[in-house]
Amino acid sequence: MTVLILGLLLFLGLHSVRIVADGWRSAQLARLGEKRWKGLYSLVAFAGLGLIIWGYALARQQPLVLWTPPMGLRHASALLMLFSLILLAAANVPRNRIKTWVHHPMLLGTQLWAVAHLLANGSVADVLLFGGFLVWSSVDLYAAVRRDRAAGVAYPGGTMQGTLIAIGAGVALWLLLAFWLHGVLFGVRPFG
Repeated sequence: MTVLILGLLLFLGLHSVRIVADGWRSAQLARLGEKRWKGLYSLVAFAGLGLIIWGYALARQQPLVLWTPPMGLRHASALLMLFSLILLAAANVPRNRIKTWVHHPMLLGTQLWAVAHLLANGSVADVLLFGGFLVWSSVDLYAAVRRDRAAGVAYPGGTMQGTLIAIGAGVALWLLLAFWLHGVLFGVRPFG
């Protein structure tokens, strides 16, 4: 569990710098330059992600189960994941109305991803991993909305085409994960 916790602290801590130390972050960007900052940031993020993956894999070998979710929650989880992946796609597809409506679809999608996985999994490692991401994404979303309001950020209107592309990409990714890729990557097949 130590490796998982260390990975979460490294990854989520790094992704919280703008929330808790925006001035320091800005100073480092100015000192290092954008390319060096992004390079260093990426190295630390990948190290944290690697520790999360390794630590979660270790914890799954001897899980400490807190609860066993009923089957109905697994179905609710699958539905939440569909919306989560549509939001993830919307964060990356230009000119879509979803981004115009929710402003930060990646963070909202991360929240839904975390809740979906907490509904379907009940071990201590699951609570640490998905609960950690839920808390972080909630705090980051709150901070991002405050920054937007303070800066007077206006989100441009999206197009129907961009919106349909985002929805289609999210549904396609959901189908890929639900029926094949999740089993290949994580050894768990949500649908058989």
